[in-house]
Amino acid sequence: MKLEMTLPERPGFLHVLPVFNLFLLLLLFLMLGPALRLQSGVRIELPPSKFQMERFRNALVVTLGPGQSAPRVHFGRHQLTLPELATRLDALRADGTAAKSIILLQADVGTPVGVEREVAEMILGKGFRLAMVGQPPLHPPPSANPDASQADP
Repeated sequence: MKLEMTLPERPGFLHVLPVFNLFLLLLLFLMLGPALRLQSGVRIELPPSKFQMERFRNALVVTLGPGQSAPRVHFGRHQLTLPELATRLDALRADGTAAKSIILLQADVGTPVGVEREVAEMILGKGFRLAMVGQPPLHPPPSANPDASQADP
């Protein structure tokens, strides 16, 4: 005896539900993608800079963040002390990384200049190229010609 289904078929929205799931996942990845980029684990406020620099591939990032008694030093995502940073840079130099890579130094606005200079000198002393990172200024610089900004009455 052959069994037959007596209920009517209603495909409705159930066949479209996996497509909605796919679009929602795609939307989620597009929205969260920029937040998942590789950064250090400290939030800093970069000083303004009017100079723009090129993008570097395989750049190493050292971040000097605000701290209670001394600034926090991050190499990539790892928090280190200055001697640990020197040891890590020595290991990279031994691998031959120093000749082909550049270190981007990000320093918080509140970081003492002496600490920033000490870290920069350590990086340069280990044989790495160094670039200081800032953010674009919020307001454009004033015009070089003072007469151009004044309108005739």
